Parts: sequence; C-alpha cells; structure tokens
Amino acid sequence: MTANEGASYDAVVLAGGGAARLGGADKPGVRVGGRALIDRVLAACSGAGTTVVVAAPRPTARPVVWAREEPPGGGPLAALDAGLGHTTAELVVVLSADLPFLDERTVRRLLAALRDSGADGAVLTDPGGRDQPLVAAYRSASLRREIRAIRDLPEASESREVTEAGSGLAGRPLRLLTARLDLTRVDDPVAAFDCDTWDDIAAARARIREHGHVLDEWISAVKDELGIELDVDTGTLLDLARDAAHGVARPAAPLTTFLVGYAAAQAAARGGTAGGPEAVAEAARKAAALAARWADEDRQDAMPGAAQAEAATGAHPQPASGAAPEALPHATPHATPSTDPDAG
Repeated sequence: MTANEGASYDAVVLAGGGAARLGGADKPGVRVGGRALIDRVLAACSGAGTTVVVAAPRPTARPVVWAREEPPGGGPLAALDAGLGHTTAELVVVLSADLPFLDERTVRRLLAALRDSGADGAVLTDPGGRDQPLVAAYRSASLRREIRAIRDLPEASESREVTEAGSGLAGRPLRLLTARLDLTRVDDPVAAFDCDTWDDIAAARARIREHGHVLDEWISAVKDELGIELDVDTGTLLDLARDAAHGVARPAAPLTTFLVGYAAAQAAARGGTAGGPEAVAEAARKAAALAARWADEDRQDAMPGAAQAEAATGAHPQPASGAAPEALPHATPHATPSTDPDAG
C-alpha cells in the first residue's frame, strides 16, 4: 500500500516459511492476544509507505502488497529479493511474521540507528547477542547491490534445500547477504522474541496477560480489530470510568467511556483540529466534570438543609421567618426533614 505519503521507509514482511517446528501449522495466522502474529507485525510497521508481504495472500488487518519468491518456498534470501522488487524507499524494514512483541517504537529505533550510523543495516540482537537479520532496517541500495552479487556467484558448496530453477537465490542462506553488509546493532531482547515452537507461543500468550502488559495489549488488540489508529490517554479514560462508577453507578463506567469515544468520533468527522486525541481528552474532561457534579448532588442531599444551600451556592442564605429548610433552593425530598413544629 502507499497510503502513508511521505513515509521514510518501506517494509518487507516474510511470511512464507514452512513452520516445521510447529508441525506445519499456519504460523503467521496463529493468534497471540487475540491477534494473528502477522497482524501484530503489520501493526508495528504501519508507518511504512509500502508494506510488502511475501507469502500466499491471506486476510490481514490492513491492506498490503503481496509478492511471492520463485520458486515458492525458496527461502528467506529469495523471498527478500521478491519483496524488494515492490519497494521504492531508500530505507526498508525487513521483518519475519512471527514477532509477537515487536512494536512501532522498536521499528523507529532501528531506523534511527541506521540513519545515525551510516551503516548498510541496523539489526536487532536477541538475549544471547545473536543478530536477528529478519528484525532489521537496511539501505535498499545496499541490499540490491549485494543480492545482485550473490545471484552471480557460482552455486555454493553447502547443501541446497531447493534445487528447482529459480532466481539463483533459492535455497541460499540469508547469512550470505548479511556477511557482506556493514551492520550496526540494536539491543531489544523482548522485541527480538520470535515464535518457533508451541512453547514459544504459550510463553508469548502468558506474558501479554501479565498485570503490567494486559491493558496495553488489550487496547492494541481492540484498536486493531476495529481499525482504529487513534492514540488516547488510557489513564484519563480509566479515571473517568472510576469517577462514573463511584459518582453515578457502576454500569455508568462503560457507557460513559463509550459515549466519550462516540463524541470524539463525531468531532473527528467534522474535521479540523477537533478530532484525534485532543477530542477524546476534551470529551473525557467534560464527562468527568459532569460525574463530579452528579456525585456532589448526592453529598448535598445528605446534608441538613441549610448546609445544602451553602454547598450549592457558596453563600449563607437567610430564609424568611418560618420557612422550612426544604423550601431552600436546590433542596430535594431526600433532605433531612425539619423538626420545627411551626414549619408549613
């Protein structure tokens, strides 16, 4: 896709492996936190101008360009070459489709490291310090130059997994490419975690349900499911839900936050600067103030009549002789009854 006009990079996602260690399961489609692994990776590179997925086409959470290596199953080097053919940006992020914890921040870190270093590529390293060439940002020109050189090499002496005629890259290991590049490294052991086995899948699912991660993971999943890209202040919405639950009634919490989102969507539809996170914050502020006023009325109702008037007006009213406290402004039938026998 090319929806992100002016984007500084393109992305190539390799999603066509055989997943032998998963018993041949459709690894990109395995769900972690309710989202397919491939959709989690696509969310991390949503800032790309063009995103190419090298695999057989499948439903995805956002539009992409599809490509296929020749022959299919020809390995990561052939797949990367096929994906590069659909990109035009000077920088390209190359990702595998099995990274449950990759996010936009890590992609930005890789791109920044690449620009600052002047190297051919910036690769993530795993907890053991090993390079992860499929979690990396590269200069497109460097990739194309070295891939052309590898294609012209005589067939390597190492065993070839694929022997059918193809691009000259099929079956050759990715290390033939990375060994020819000047690389800088970025340490991020969490983002480098990939899912090769069912134990890896189970570990990823367990981690996102931990207390410190579950809310962010859930919000990201909901936004992905609903096609929402809006960033909001989760703390503000949680505070609003608490105020509505305590000051009005427990069911008011989800209903109020829904209405705040609806109001923000209406503001965004009107255009201008009214939409976006600012609209959510403004709607939340108004709703929180209303919840506070609502709760304040309950506090007033629990006061004696004169105290109610003082709380409601900020003044010290002087009622006419013989007037009952219930007749004061803002008093309600729930106020404390008068004990004055002359009250009428």
